[in-house]
Amino acid sequence: MEAKLGIAPIAWWNDDLPELSGDITLEECLSEARQAGFTGMETGRRFPMDPKVLGPILEAHDMRVCGGWFSGRLLTGEIAEEKDRIAEQMALFKAMDAPCIVYGETAGSIQGDRNAPLSTRPLLSEDQISAYGRKMTAFGEWCAEEGMPISYHHHMAAPIETEEEIDLLMKHSGEGLPLLYDAGHLAFAGGDVMRVIDNHHRRISHVHTKDIRRKVVDAIDRSRESFLDAVVEGAFTVPGDGSLDFEAIVRRLAFHGYEGWFVVEAEQDPVKSPPLRMAELGHAELMRVMAAAGYTVLN
Repeated sequence: MEAKLGIAPIAWWNDDLPELSGDITLEECLSEARQAGFTGMETGRRFPMDPKVLGPILEAHDMRVCGGWFSGRLLTGEIAEEKDRIAEQMALFKAMDAPCIVYGETAGSIQGDRNAPLSTRPLLSEDQISAYGRKMTAFGEWCAEEGMPISYHHHMAAPIETEEEIDLLMKHSGEGLPLLYDAGHLAFAGGDVMRVIDNHHRRISHVHTKDIRRKVVDAIDRSRESFLDAVVEGAFTVPGDGSLDFEAIVRRLAFHGYEGWFVVEAEQDPVKSPPLRMAELGHAELMRVMAAAGYTVLN
């Protein structure tokens, strides 16, 4: 069993909350991530989109692209439009030999609106999820055919948030739509982090090892506070600093044969949670649980 360890730049700078962004360059971010032991970095707004520019930067820090967010709009949009919107990122990721593009649905999402309480998230009926699943499958199949698969990110405050909604999307979509498993978002949404692995392991193609601070999450007033409020209050953290049992989670993924990237994606205030220190803590915990689960971590 082989695994690779990556991290997201959201600990250094937050694309949705500029106030949670350290005064740090891409080169400094990559250097600190590599110092912590990671070999991959997901992309963010400070990444150049030209592979001729990005490639040498990554090579200088012995890092590679291990994924990156795409703000999808397929819930209300058309497949042809999404093909045009994703084209530049797809070209970059293919050139960088990335494993996948992280597809996050932003149509109907309130994840980026600090004035929208969590309870105001639009809810989809099963019929709506069924129609959406068919479109997502067709789009996912096209992306794979083009040489850059997507991985679908269930997400707090988005149209597919809860365990039930994940189940319905998987039910009404085909194998052409892989699933990104994010333990932190699932736990925040009240889902069973182990059951989702058992039910959908065949579709899991990418893993975010986001942890939560349970006391913070449980104290969130969802009728008044937004997803971004929860981020500012410290709902998320790295493995080893939160409430989830990542040894059990990783063991279950190993049991079902998952091999690939495990990516730390933990948005926090870089002043309260210095990124290098948190990256080192998360890496150490992942190395511990990887060994316990029988993984060989590739460099």
